[in-house]
Amino acid sequence: MIDNDSPGSLPLHTAGRTSKASPSDVRRNNRSLIFSLLFPNDQCSRAELGRRTGLSRVAVSDVVNDMLAEGLICESGVETNTTGKGKRGTLLSIDTMRLRIISIDLSQPRFIQGAVTDLLGRPQQRMEIALGPDNRISADAIVQLADQLGADTLETVIGIGISVPGVTRAGVILESTSLGWHDVDLGSMLSSRFDVPVVIANDADSSMLTERFFGQAGPNLLFVKFDRGIGAATLINDATVVGENSASGEIGHISIDPEHGPLCPCGKRGCMEQLISLDVLRERMHGLDEDGRRDVIAGAGTYFAAALAMPIGLLDIADVCVYGPPDVINNTFLEAAQRRLDLATASTFHAHTVIRRCQCGADITLRGGAIAVVRNYIDHH
Repeated sequence: MIDNDSPGSLPLHTAGRTSKASPSDVRRNNRSLIFSLLFPNDQCSRAELGRRTGLSRVAVSDVVNDMLAEGLICESGVETNTTGKGKRGTLLSIDTMRLRIISIDLSQPRFIQGAVTDLLGRPQQRMEIALGPDNRISADAIVQLADQLGADTLETVIGIGISVPGVTRAGVILESTSLGWHDVDLGSMLSSRFDVPVVIANDADSSMLTERFFGQAGPNLLFVKFDRGIGAATLINDATVVGENSASGEIGHISIDPEHGPLCPCGKRGCMEQLISLDVLRERMHGLDEDGRRDVIAGAGTYFAAALAMPIGLLDIADVCVYGPPDVINNTFLEAAQRRLDLATASTFHAHTVIRRCQCGADITLRGGAIAVVRNYIDHH
């Protein structure tokens, strides 16, 4: 089975359809709503869930009992009753002990990273495959890695998440210049091997899920990831912007210098990835003293902010989160970017946009790929 949606709207609960719903649709919607109130780290009693959802006690109890049996949630304590009157309610929370997810990150430049995670995306078991000098990845290697990760835990796995630098739709990697892939149906390859849902997502979208649930982000965010390439993900009112052709966020292939810039594998000249990607900047800094390196990084920050000024003004986003290694995405980069962005966007009617560094850590993409699987499972299972 292949998920036909992107990571989609956040939080985990997705609004139901406006057309008349069947009993199974209603039940699935109630289950999604209750799960989203507990995810990732909240605790609620059945009575509190009823108050917050507007569902009847019978409806809450029915859904909760099924989720307890399934391993999605668990009983985690009792309410603190300060009045001392009445029976204290049993608290419910996300169960991190029983169900598992296979998450694989293809965005790293020198290795493939995979993990078996819990429902919060925290790795419980890890594996890596080192890449050769050409950094090429074969689809067969991904299937083999998933097979190894699921060898001892497949009966508890609710889905497989693959995070890819590039454009994806319905399990197919339509285009990934970093991987050298075009129209690769990795979803079908995995679904024919494993009888679990498969979610193929852009790596920036996956990483944004981690920032949204476990970082500092609110419901409106522009997330930019410097890794194997440069990708972005946009969140508006807690909904991921996907784009008409599933290519939203491909800022690395926006041409800044289309006439004189270096040729890009995508066919254009002067793409952002050819001017300020990690490899390009590190090559330019090689052999320079500290002042020279600082000038290179500051120039990259200025370029970066100039490219983002228009979408930030268009979408009225006040939070820009940048993920990348500290030798490039550091205070010099952020301060130069902030100065340039302030010059371009400051006004009396536009909220001040802050460019900040993501603090979620090295597992951000692995964890987000797992969260995308959880969301798909809750919405469709």
